Amino acid sequence: MAQGEWAQRALSRRSALKAALVVGATATLAAACTEAPQTGSQGGGNTLQRLRDAGTVRVGIAGEIPYGFTQDGKVTGESPEVAKAVFSAIGVPNVEAQQVEFGQLIPGLNAGQYDMVAAGMAILPERCQQAQFSAVDYVTNTAFLVPAGNPEGVNNFEDVKAKGVSLAVLSGTIEQQVAKSLGIADVQTYGGQADMVQALQAGRAYAGALTDISLRALLEQNPDSGLEITEGFVPVVDGKEQLQAGGFVFRKGDDDLVNAFNQELQKLHEDGRWLEIVRPFGFTEDNLPPADVTTEKLCSGE
Repeated sequence: MAQGEWAQRALSRRSALKAALVVGATATLAAACTEAPQTGSQGGGNTLQRLRDAGTVRVGIAGEIPYGFTQDGKVTGESPEVAKAVFSAIGVPNVEAQQVEFGQLIPGLNAGQYDMVAAGMAILPERCQQAQFSAVDYVTNTAFLVPAGNPEGVNNFEDVKAKGVSLAVLSGTIEQQVAKSLGIADVQTYGGQADMVQALQAGRAYAGALTDISLRALLEQNPDSGLEITEGFVPVVDGKEQLQAGGFVFRKGDDDLVNAFNQELQKLHEDGRWLEIVRPFGFTEDNLPPADVTTEKLCSGE
């Protein structure tokens, strides 16, 4: 599918949204990025009832703006704020967060450090083998952060490979996987956004790859960085588009929690509250998932 066709379908998905929900989710959010004790549930039990009884859910975030981060001591971002609304509706009013590197989010979840991941994580087949995803929460494009004027003319992964420039990515992200799949030679991996921006400013890497929403937020925070964002695009590997479709992540076996979470997430998408929640973080109606972009298809690699 061409980029323009995908964008147009994203705009028209409202009429078909009710078909979009599939696999599932957990947890809410509150405020601190401190060490959290083991939650005690490794999936398979009634996690939903445990969270209702406790009145608190622990979530994992990666400190990535605008998806899940802390501000003034409180956890916020697109994913935590959506999760707060969902968990409030299912009887879990409080949210606590633990921040880890992006690549450690699923291992930490399965180790019982928190109940759910709320970090804007793309739904990929290999991740679906390790954990259970909610219905698709949003879709977004990939983009590059490059020197102002983009002197090398790099606008996609193919350009990076052809020009032989260095590429900065975050550990465990879909951008890292795409770069590896395409055989890009010079890929530098960083644990956080700030480190990546510093590498670009210092000239250690030419381009930094993330979602276009993340990069816009980074530029807003660093207006004098000397960097600019390329136009968003959908990467292609072996002839297949690598659509950035994100969701919430739960341990396998927490089906009651996932089903309850998905029901409330669907309501947010359908009644317009989702858009109200996420607009402050740079999301628009274009980021609502088309009806044919489902967790089931994404997990199967379709």
